[in-house]
Amino acid sequence: MSVTVRSTAGGGAGGYSVAVLPGDGIGVEVTAAAIAVAEAAAARHGLAVRYRTLPAGASHYRETGDALPDATFEQARQADAILFGAMGLPDVRGPNGTEIAPQVDLRMRMRLSVGLRPARLLPGVPSPLRDPRAERIDFVLVRELTEGLFAELDRPKVTDDDARDVLLVTRPVTERLTEAAIALARHRATARGAAPVVAIADKSNALPSFAFMRRVFLETCARQPDVATRCHYIDAMALDLVRRPWDFDVIVVENLCGDILSDLAAGLIGGLGFAPSAEIGPANALFQPCHGSAPDIAGRDIANPAAAILSAAMLFDYLAERHGDDHAAAVAGTIRTAVDRAFGEGRVRPADLGGHDGTRRVASVIADLCRAGS
Repeated sequence: MSVTVRSTAGGGAGGYSVAVLPGDGIGVEVTAAAIAVAEAAAARHGLAVRYRTLPAGASHYRETGDALPDATFEQARQADAILFGAMGLPDVRGPNGTEIAPQVDLRMRMRLSVGLRPARLLPGVPSPLRDPRAERIDFVLVRELTEGLFAELDRPKVTDDDARDVLLVTRPVTERLTEAAIALARHRATARGAAPVVAIADKSNALPSFAFMRRVFLETCARQPDVATRCHYIDAMALDLVRRPWDFDVIVVENLCGDILSDLAAGLIGGLGFAPSAEIGPANALFQPCHGSAPDIAGRDIANPAAAILSAAMLFDYLAERHGDDHAAAVAGTIRTAVDRAFGEGRVRPADLGGHDGTRRVASVIADLCRAGS
């Protein structure tokens, strides 16, 4: 697979480096769309960004026997951020029978323990909820990504008679997750002129591991008296996210539970095509749409790239915060405003909303709005 390097004009000396892992299926298409929009927004604000495309994924595994080459990992590790498409194909599986998932390897090896899954209903995008308050849906799931029921995926305990998975919760990771949620809640509260509120959703009434997680969460929050806390059981949270999702802001959740709630949240805001995500670690960060590789529609120019484009906006938010860079923050804001205008003004309607605008068309419209200063 060839390696491509692209750069936007302007910016300071060197600029930022972004490792690009498009992966499989529609990952290739939506990642190209996200980069096209990001380049337009970055050029407007004079921010220099170099994009390096790297091989990884199920297709690469099928061709080479290696889903995540060492060279790819090392270059991704050294980049300022990672833009990820989607990886995995149903018919390409490892020796243990599971699908190839290099994204999980990246999470574990880079300690990307803090997952951010925003759920915001965009202007012009219908929600399946008929309540007019649905237009206020805007919350973030803060999902732990390296522990929980995914902690020992590489050490399966399966015999002919039974199979067991370990649910691991540690204090350091739970504290890190809670602190990230508190910082996010404060930032969102400042923008809204409200008090910060952080919730946790768990099964602490039944499982000691979840009871421990809730205790560490509450102890961590207690050191930040300006932050209000709420506690929910995970099954009740699933119910309430359907009944009244507009009442929630920042929600801390274990790995598997967060995986499930992420798809529920996407359903509330128009589908996975509108669900971006970030995975943050001590030294690295990865940004990707929540959807999979969807090989059944790959290559047909019908995938909705909004989630990938909004993931790119989150990438620039991360660069802005990590480097104190107002230009990167402006790029993120420009991308989000352009996305809102494209859908809110009816300029685009992709196939998953019953429209006929393809992947490239949606990206082109949003990129033009970025250039125009949206």
